[in-house]
Amino acid sequence: MKIVVIGAGAWGTAIAVAAAGHRASHRVVLWTRDAAQAEAMRAARENVRYLRGVALPVALEITSAELAPVRAQADLVIVATPMAALRPMLAALHDAVAPVAWLCKGFEAGSGLLAHEVCAQVAPRLRAGALSGPSFALEVAQQRPTALVAASADTAVRDALVHALHGPRLRIYANDDVVGVQVGGAVKNVLAIATGLCDGLQLGLNARAALITRGLAEMSRLGVALGARVETFMGLSGLGDLVLTATGDLSRNRRVGLLLAEGRTLAQAVQSLGHVAEGVYSARTVVARARQLGVEMPVSEAVVALLDGALAPAQAVAALMEREPREETP
Repeated sequence: MKIVVIGAGAWGTAIAVAAAGHRASHRVVLWTRDAAQAEAMRAARENVRYLRGVALPVALEITSAELAPVRAQADLVIVATPMAALRPMLAALHDAVAPVAWLCKGFEAGSGLLAHEVCAQVAPRLRAGALSGPSFALEVAQQRPTALVAASADTAVRDALVHALHGPRLRIYANDDVVGVQVGGAVKNVLAIATGLCDGLQLGLNARAALITRGLAEMSRLGVALGARVETFMGLSGLGDLVLTATGDLSRNRRVGLLLAEGRTLAQAVQSLGHVAEGVYSARTVVARARQLGVEMPVSEAVVALLDGALAPAQAVAALMEREPREETP
């Protein structure tokens, strides 16, 4: 296969490394719009900015050339841009013959749309889907055992992702519930901020378990309201991704919550990360979409109030704990 990965951040680089090291000997091209970054990566055979210490396979091609000829004759295109850049990239790929998959997780700011809804607007004929699941880019690049979900209503997209990436270190499961897989990937980032806050305030493991569990219920309610299957949220892209992002030390979203608990401002917390924490940018959109649908999401609402400065960390926790008693519902 010829596989083109668009975007040389941590995730794009990690997936390109995994594909280039596949036993099928794929031809893999990693594309970046930054010519200086491409030259630096070719010279060092390393992505020093995003994945320091991970050697890039000799077979991995790195380029910043014009995208159209680069993606020509591709068998699979993987878009590894942030959510904010997905719309223009899909528009540029609207005539692609090969299956296209995106790695970004979240709702688009402003429109409140999931990635497949954006795709339907700007590239309705594209055969497309999402690659998601519990994964840190560094561990994928280091070839540590990982399981991901290839989600699309199109069998060709799912099959292309499986053929491109499935192997002894990286398992790819197929799922046609693209809505559920994307909602899980979007909402877990918001919930991870809440869990980081909980841990930073040293509220204990009981509180962390409660937040994760009730957060999963919120995620499921929103997903079902958008047309997802509830069982998807018990799988890798739901519970799996939530647990990893809410508890893993490599989670940037969890780190935001920890820093806010220390008394840092949101600006200070984000600046200290050096990379994007999608939950910071998607929290308001998640809550706005939920309100439109009449879906109750108290944990996510508390995160938004915290990020907006309407509640201090301790007040955000109190707002959740002081809610009226009720029966547990999924």
